[in-house]
Amino acid sequence: MLLDVRTYTCKPGTINTHLNLYKEKGKPVQSKHLGQPLLFATTETGNPNEYTHIWAVSYTHLRAHETEADLVCR
Repeated sequence: MLLDVRTYTCKPGTINTHLNLYKEKGKPVQSKHLGQPLLFATTETGNPNEYTHIWAVSYTHLRAHETEADLVCR
């Protein structure tokens, strides 16, 4: 199993717009293919313009979605 950890940094003052847009448009698509995230969070300390999400992805799931072009590029 792999953990896909992604941290996004927004322009100051735009994080709520990002979070609402992701909730409406991004998360449903990712959840359809990856299941529910292990973590989806903003911070109480540190950079207030960042949010992070972590997805647990099985190696076999990743391999199943590779194309021949992906294998050639390695």
